[in-house]
Amino acid sequence: MIELLGIDIGGTKCAVICGQLDQGGNMTIVEKSYFPTNGLRNTLDAIFAATETLVQKHGEIAAVGISCGGPLDNRRGIIMSPPNLPGWDDVHIVEMIGERFGLRAALENDANACALAEWKFGAGRGCNNVIFLTFGTGLGAGIILDGRLYAGTNGNAGEIGHIRLSDFGPVGYGKAGSFEGFCSGGGIAQMARAMAMEQMQMGRKVGFCPSLDTPITARSVAEAADRGDELAREVFAVSGRFLGKGLSILIDTLNPEVIVIGSIYVRSRHLLEEHMLQALGHDALPFSAGVCRIVPAALDEHIGDYAALSIAANIL
Repeated sequence: MIELLGIDIGGTKCAVICGQLDQGGNMTIVEKSYFPTNGLRNTLDAIFAATETLVQKHGEIAAVGISCGGPLDNRRGIIMSPPNLPGWDDVHIVEMIGERFGLRAALENDANACALAEWKFGAGRGCNNVIFLTFGTGLGAGIILDGRLYAGTNGNAGEIGHIRLSDFGPVGYGKAGSFEGFCSGGGIAQMARAMAMEQMQMGRKVGFCPSLDTPITARSVAEAADRGDELAREVFAVSGRFLGKGLSILIDTLNPEVIVIGSIYVRSRHLLEEHMLQALGHDALPFSAGVCRIVPAALDEHIGDYAALSIAANIL
């Protein structure tokens, strides 16, 4: 049994996780410590304290994996001013862990880490060519090619949210009509508000948005769609169609065996899948689409824990 540590750094909370990897390649989470993200110094102190506790308790740790939102330099192990972590500028986190605890460590962005997790322990297990899509607050991807994580020349491979799918549309990743604009929580909320405004200007009532002051989220639109609200269902139909368009580009370019999609797709697959498949049938090369499965993430609620541990496992 190999003991590993994972450090999951998020905008609102962090976790340090201890896992055990057996000879069959199965990971078991044995203990973890949660704490809020509270400024750079306080959070680093909490990370170091939790790591120290788990190292002392669980003995010989083979490696440490660190998952964090980008931008970052994974080759040098540096966190470089992520927008959800104010003040985290040029943080040499891998060097800090190595010097303080004498442990091998590696850093990956959260999309790459989730791709590793689903590849090693989830829906992509047993495959050599896997793409993972976050489909959450934003849209990013982690890419496994020929049994290896592909990060690109400077670690920025997988930024698929920036692909423009339409000249007009919701804004995601700073670009109107982008893949992220159509396929993210923020983008779905933008589309829902725009469609609601159209209906209100024609004197029609909108069930999920009684007034323009009503907060709209992807979750509230999905709940309305599940109640049978036709406008809410159309919002997800549009998202599903553009999801299919974006996936067609990935399928035709990278020829994956499986595309694993997380977060919103896990919860709302029933609202998206039919429209996604129609767009795939229209746009993707049949001989490439025919060998690619599109599935929801298998590790959903625990993917952050497995993601950080997967980086550690990948070091080995």
